[in-house]
Amino acid sequence: MLDPVLGLQTAIRQTLIAAPDLTALVDAKNIRAGGGRPDNLPSVLFSNAQTEYLGRTAGSQRAARVFLTTHIWAQEDGADTARQIGAAVFDALEFGPNANGEIFVDEWHKPSVVWGRDPQPNLTLTHGAMSLEAVIRWKV
Repeated sequence: MLDPVLGLQTAIRQTLIAAPDLTALVDAKNIRAGGGRPDNLPSVLFSNAQTEYLGRTAGSQRAARVFLTTHIWAQEDGADTARQIGAAVFDALEFGPNANGEIFVDEWHKPSVVWGRDPQPNLTLTHGAMSLEAVIRWKV
């Protein structure tokens, strides 16, 4: 693996699409990398990654602290779908992504989320930005 962001993003996506509470609300194909306002709703998109390389570890491994923002998009409605999706994402990731053999999660910070309406008044979308942070290792 060359990019720790892609490794963590893959592990997170695998964890999310394996979460039945989430996939009952969001089609698995709408849980993906991407930026901006999505065409298909509801969606969970990964973007705004940051990597802090921490160096080498034992066994020819490298370590990095990775920050990733997960964007939750849904039509505004009385049932508050976006917040239900956010709760399902939190439940799936509360203790970190499932191990996938490509990366090892040494440290996982509990997700935090900020909610807002779409800035375009003619659109009725709710948007949540969930911050994720992990220290991961991978073999070189």
